[in-house]
Amino acid sequence: MPELPEVETVMRGLRRVLEGQRIRAASVARPDLRWPFPEGLALRLTGARVDGFRRRGKYMLMRLSGGDSVLIHLGMSGRMVARDAMDRPNAPVAHEHLALETEAGVRVGFVDPRRFGCVDLVPTAAEEAHRLLAGLGPEPLEPGFTPAVLGAALAGKRTPIKAALLDQRVVAGLGNIYVSEALFRAGISPRRLAASVTGARLQRLVPAIRAVLEESIAAGGSSLRDYVQADGGIGFFQERFKVYDRAGLPCERCPGVPPCPGIQRIVQAGRASFHCPRTQR
Repeated sequence: MPELPEVETVMRGLRRVLEGQRIRAASVARPDLRWPFPEGLALRLTGARVDGFRRRGKYMLMRLSGGDSVLIHLGMSGRMVARDAMDRPNAPVAHEHLALETEAGVRVGFVDPRRFGCVDLVPTAAEEAHRLLAGLGPEPLEPGFTPAVLGAALAGKRTPIKAALLDQRVVAGLGNIYVSEALFRAGISPRRLAASVTGARLQRLVPAIRAVLEESIAAGGSSLRDYVQADGGIGFFQERFKVYDRAGLPCERCPGVPPCPGIQRIVQAGRASFHCPRTQR
């Protein structure tokens, strides 16, 4: 599933082609994705101007001139594909469930083969009250995400820190890849109890989370499996992974120094975790 950097990258691509543009036509190819589309969605989108975009966690919000926001979640395999509206394929685009065409001649389609994504409409003034957003934790790239804020969220938690950081109520937008990478940078074992991440560890963890997310956004995200950007390009942060999906390879902090255990893969709550047991405590 795309994580914060991938969603941010897609949102920025949509902003470039849609912001300030009026939707000339909208079409829906089926009644639902993960949940039913809002009633009359195509009609409500047609004629609206796209005033701006906002990301909240792993969700995108496209704000419209009429006072509504289109909430978009890419799910497991969803992607937004932008192209020239005149460049029409000979057959319908496979798995394109929602399409927008602007007066400027751009067509944007939501393609989702597995249909775990979702699209909803919410009043812009009430975005934070939407059922999918109301319980989200702080945004890790905003100034309000501090060691004190994260420490308060972790206090008393008897779960491993890896599981705690994947909880969207603790931090919004983090997923398996970037939690593994941030914990490596901070020198914290994914097995360590969340409540014990205090003091110097907490001071290292917050900037590590922020740094790995910012670097991934700058690289266009990590393109694994289905994920591509709105213009069809791919990100390349996966080329900079320190631990994720690198089991058996040497840790860059202790290569060739005996006993160098290398990067190890463990399973926590059904999810793979990658870490260096020597440098992460």
